[in-house]
Amino acid sequence: MLTAKTADFQELYEQSVQSPEQEVDFIHRAYRKKNGRNCVSMREDFCGSAALATSWVRSDPLRTAVGIDLEPKVLAWAEKHHRSTLTPEQQKRLKLLEQDVRTPPKEKFDAVVAYNYSWWIFKTHKDLLKYFQSARKGTAKDGMFFLDIFGGSLGEQVSIEPRKYRNFTYIWEQASFNPIDGNFLTHIHFEFKDKTRLNKAFTYDWRLWRLPEAREILLEAGFSKVDIYWEDTDKRGNASGNFRIQKKVENESSWSAYIVAHA
Repeated sequence: MLTAKTADFQELYEQSVQSPEQEVDFIHRAYRKKNGRNCVSMREDFCGSAALATSWVRSDPLRTAVGIDLEPKVLAWAEKHHRSTLTPEQQKRLKLLEQDVRTPPKEKFDAVVAYNYSWWIFKTHKDLLKYFQSARKGTAKDGMFFLDIFGGSLGEQVSIEPRKYRNFTYIWEQASFNPIDGNFLTHIHFEFKDKTRLNKAFTYDWRLWRLPEAREILLEAGFSKVDIYWEDTDKRGNASGNFRIQKKVENESSWSAYIVAHA
């Protein structure tokens, strides 16, 4: 039985939060729609366990990826649990770098990606602009910069949202939100069938950025165009997992979207 003592919190995170194959597909479709050709090179900022970068190089024999993160322990985990599972040829196409995303390698990429709201770590206009400028420099001539974002009134409220999986319960806690400066504190906990818990397995001290702010700073950073891919709902009004470019939508209490900036 899975317990707090036996569980690997990084594995739990991947099972409950990430869908790398779907993300690969979304990047591929968005890039191909714009450029009419395959997206080959990808830079994953704040890569963590590099699940996305690993899936990227595995998805096509021509694809390359660079994963960047400041945390050496999580990069070691990524090496052991993901990169090492690739063939020797695939491993040559995936690099993991321990460094600041604001000072990335000089090479340019078809796609630069910052998912899981990781870019919210930058809390001021100045700091976020610096990061977006770095991403712009790393984006190839016809390249694209992919970010995800969520919002709505429910996203600004203190709340606890459990979600059950087969062997554990994922718990998303919005611990505090300050509407004056946008500071947003959240935690992820995991609870198991034996009632043991991994409390604060992950903690995020972010600023909750809004779409208009993000779009304006991206354009200020030198991107030529910013598209918003809004999530459709099904017949019951639930999130469908399908995203389309939208220019105007009905306001919702909770929503999820992708921001795609064009070089």
